[in-house]
Amino acid sequence: MTVGTGAGLDTADMVLNIGPQHPSTHGVLRLKLTLDGERVVSCEPIVGYMHRGAEKLFEVRDYRQILMLANRHDWLSAFSNELGVALAVERLMGIEVPVRATWLRMALAELNRVLNHLMFLGSYPLEIGAITPMFYAFRERETLQAAMEEVSGGRMHYMFNRVGGLKEEVPAGWTGRAREAIRTVRTRLPDLDHLIRRNEIFLARTVGVGVLTAEQAAAFGASGPVARASGLDFDLRRDEPYLAYDELDVPVVTRSAGDCHSRFEVLLEQTYVSLDLAEECLARVDQLSGPVNVRLPKVVKAPEGHTYAWTENPLGINGYYLVSRGEKTPWRMKLRTASYANVQALSTLIPGCLVPDLIAILGSMFFVVGDIDK
Repeated sequence: MTVGTGAGLDTADMVLNIGPQHPSTHGVLRLKLTLDGERVVSCEPIVGYMHRGAEKLFEVRDYRQILMLANRHDWLSAFSNELGVALAVERLMGIEVPVRATWLRMALAELNRVLNHLMFLGSYPLEIGAITPMFYAFRERETLQAAMEEVSGGRMHYMFNRVGGLKEEVPAGWTGRAREAIRTVRTRLPDLDHLIRRNEIFLARTVGVGVLTAEQAAAFGASGPVARASGLDFDLRRDEPYLAYDELDVPVVTRSAGDCHSRFEVLLEQTYVSLDLAEECLARVDQLSGPVNVRLPKVVKAPEGHTYAWTENPLGINGYYLVSRGEKTPWRMKLRTASYANVQALSTLIPGCLVPDLIAILGSMFFVVGDIDK
């Protein structure tokens, strides 16, 4: 777009591409920006460069195999992704999961939530120039990763959920070791908190920057920490409980400012909440005995019909719409992912900001590109 200045000179808005490969986009996301000097006039998020084809692959994999595919679209929330698909299949088949498996699933899901949040708590400050928090975040991640690795054999892609429960019983004494890991992380997490939350440079880069109002968050379908930082007080664990969350008191962390700093604070405080919930679930597991899965036929076939299951994933609400025609593979499996909805808000958030604030806003939306392109 060319603009006349009246002085015989013409100026033109610059069109600039951020990505698709950029160190601050958590994957191959492209932002098409129109700039007027250093101010962003418009922003168009362009997705699809990392298309994983998971939804189409679901149609040619049986109900055991699709858990592996679900595991990978948001690689920071692998356990939670498996869980959502398993819940959808179990609901369609009418399977009642053993109580011990339910509480173990909740404990592992909350540990997975903490691992997800710690990654963003370390990487977000890194993107705007603070290197040290990443080391603290990874120290805590490694402590919890050890517990997750012991129980499942995997560090990122756990593959521990099964239709009807869990893969196998946890190792002897594992719940005690997991609780010890939680206590260790809880005592050391304030190191990260004190280092960054009130840091004056961090405050200058995030307070009042990238404000997303509650109305905008709702309009875009944003959820999770991004929506709660804008004042949307909604959490499926409390409001539409699944598994046995209705037996727990789930505190929901919210803020009203809707800026980058509020999103960071919500993520940080949710980490404390999830550590408490995981410890409570493990205590309940120790009081229960019995199997952790249901014996299934060699070939699993869901009856003809359709169902929808949704879970409060670490980054927000994930929905799983399953349609079956009575065969051993889903006829259709549609994913509604948190990252996809959250990143759409960038088209509203970024226009009007300065180029130096662009990465601060982008990083605070807490998304995984594989979860967008699924």
